[in-house]
Amino acid sequence: MDEDEAQKQRLKAAVHYTVGRLCQHIAADCEKQITKQTIAAIAETAFRQCDIFAKDLEAFARHAKRHTVTVDDVKLTARRTTALYNYIQQKSEELALNNQELKEKRKRNAAKRKSKDMEAEEENELEDWTK
Repeated sequence: MDEDEAQKQRLKAAVHYTVGRLCQHIAADCEKQITKQTIAAIAETAFRQCDIFAKDLEAFARHAKRHTVTVDDVKLTARRTTALYNYIQQKSEELALNNQELKEKRKRNAAKRKSKDMEAEEENELEDWTK
């Protein structure tokens, strides 16, 4: 088995494990039983859907003549699933807001540093002039 196939098997196992844990929590909340076959079917479906999403993301980025997948590519991929699209849109807006706040904070800090540097420079010039 080559490295790509081994990595794919590890990813499949991770998806299966995660789906199993989610199903356990849901089954406990609903006081129901979920069979191992059902968990395996959900995990396989989720894995295949992720593979389709990954190929779509690559295609959208390539179509836009980019080498990097952007948030817009993700939104385009999720466009047919309203709940997923709305969730991604909300998270995208939150990230944009957080990034804007960080940029503004950096600007303020840079302005403060520049102001302090200018004050120190003026003090040094004043000391030199008084000597």
